[in-house]
Amino acid sequence: MRLKSEFWVKAYLRRCTVSGASGVVVRHGDDDAGAIFIKVVRADRMVAVYSPAPAGMDEADRGRRWVVCFSEEFVTDDKAEAMLTREADFDRDVWVVEIDDRDGRHFLGDELLE
Repeated sequence: MRLKSEFWVKAYLRRCTVSGASGVVVRHGDDDAGAIFIKVVRADRMVAVYSPAPAGMDEADRGRRWVVCFSEEFVTDDKAEAMLTREADFDRDVWVVEIDDRDGRHFLGDELLE
C-alpha cells in the first residue's frame, strides 16, 4: 500500500528543510493519489524536474520512484514550466513541489531511478 500523496509531500518537505533547502507546494493535487512532480531550482536558476516513474518500472508499483524529465537534467525555468503546465492541463490532480537548493540537490535518495 502506497502512502497518501499529502503525507508523502509533507514528509518530503521536512526532509528538504532539515537538509538546508527550502520547499513549497506550488500546486496542490489530490490528497490521496495525486501524481507528484518535484521541481528543483539551483542557485543559477536552472531547473530539474522529477516525475513519477511509469507503472511497472523497477518496483514503481510498490513505492514512489522518480525519473528525470529532461535528458540534460537541468533546463531553463521556461522549459520546465511549459512541461508542468501540460501535465496539470492533462491531470487536474497533479502536485508540484518546488525545492530551492543552491546545489540542485533533489533529496530523493534511492527513490530516483537512473
